[in-house]
Amino acid sequence: MSRGTAAITASPAMAAPLGARSENLAIARGLKMQDPDLLDHLIELYQHRLLRFLLFLTGQRELAEDLFQETWIRVLLRGSQYNGKARFDTWLFTIARNLVIDQARKRTMLSLEEMSKPGSSSEDDRPFEVAEDAPSPLEQFQMREDSAEVAEVLLRLETAPREVLVLRFYEDLSLEEIAGVTRTPLSTVKSRLYRGLAALKPELEALRATRGAVRAEAAA
Repeated sequence: MSRGTAAITASPAMAAPLGARSENLAIARGLKMQDPDLLDHLIELYQHRLLRFLLFLTGQRELAEDLFQETWIRVLLRGSQYNGKARFDTWLFTIARNLVIDQARKRTMLSLEEMSKPGSSSEDDRPFEVAEDAPSPLEQFQMREDSAEVAEVLLRLETAPREVLVLRFYEDLSLEEIAGVTRTPLSTVKSRLYRGLAALKPELEALRATRGAVRAEAAA
């Protein structure tokens, strides 16, 4: 095992506040040296979160898997750009998000920013604060609802609020970190979070109504 990998695995908890800084710096040093053991360790550690993020963002498994591979290639090639000052996962998600945008542009689609630019009819800039010391609204929602249905409903939401919900409640990024990943003002991140949470329940009801109608038709 390389020194870079050992420095990371030595900590009992990757997210421990006191050790996070040194762990990020260890990752930065290992990436600069293109340490293959470190890269393997990072893939093992973050593969499920990264693929989940890409699946939610694209809604297509094959595309998400292609972008998953490309993300790790970029991490290897551009590892020297990571300086360890921010959480590694925020840098990783930023790379993945940029690849999704590049893919969208190749298909002559709108970018994620263009789909929800401030001033559009779908954007709501009302400030919205979320308590940090209690179960999140999405977590409370999932406690009451089927998690598979919630995941399906998320794919029905507009791209911008869906992205914020996934980063906030699945990946546990702070609102400030989400603003950094998405390169949007904090107020915009909050408004997208508000719109996403507000859209969840009616979308879930619509999904269940559709499925109920199909079952009723099949039973007739």
